Amino acid sequence: MNIILLGPPGAGKGTQSQRLVERRGMRQLSTGDMLRAAVKAGTPTGLKAKAVMERGELVSDEIVSGIIGEELDSMGPESGAIFDGYPRTEAQAQALEKLLSDRGRTLDHVIELDVNEDALVERITGRFTCASCGKGYHDKFEQPRLPGTCDKCGGTEFKRRPDDNAETVRTRMAEYRAKTAPILPFYEAKGIVSRVDGMADMDSVTEAIEAIIG
Repeated sequence: MNIILLGPPGAGKGTQSQRLVERRGMRQLSTGDMLRAAVKAGTPTGLKAKAVMERGELVSDEIVSGIIGEELDSMGPESGAIFDGYPRTEAQAQALEKLLSDRGRTLDHVIELDVNEDALVERITGRFTCASCGKGYHDKFEQPRLPGTCDKCGGTEFKRRPDDNAETVRTRMAEYRAKTAPILPFYEAKGIVSRVDGMADMDSVTEAIEAIIG
């Protein structure tokens, strides 16, 4: 099973990917993480990427494809892949088709977590975490049971991410729409795109994804 999970930052892609990893033994292939890992490991493609990044240039599609190819080669044939952050252009989508077919794989589903922008802004800007143990809370949806005290560890210091503000969230949404708009028609033509209500609770989203992939 090979799938692409789409959705803007805050839509819950990370949570749903982690659940698929745990429940189905799939591997999450996040291009940013893989680039950093390949550079650190000094793989042939990682060395190429390092040279490009040190010059302050953007990593080419060819290098990204090479890193994905290396990762797919390291996986057993029984392991499925979740593509996160790739592809972002039709050229990358076509490159992914070749990467998969060269390894006897096919792309089974493209699942988009559909979100309401205003609701997503509320979801993200209200987030805060315990500074000691990292447990997550929300101004509206999940306050500590005892105000000012973490339910999990009893800590009294909390923090918010500086980029969890309305302006940043709306900018990320616009970037997401601009980046995914080119690839959706490519996959819609193949009949493999499904949409899930990303604003539902996490368990409902998981159930909807499981129903799609069977």
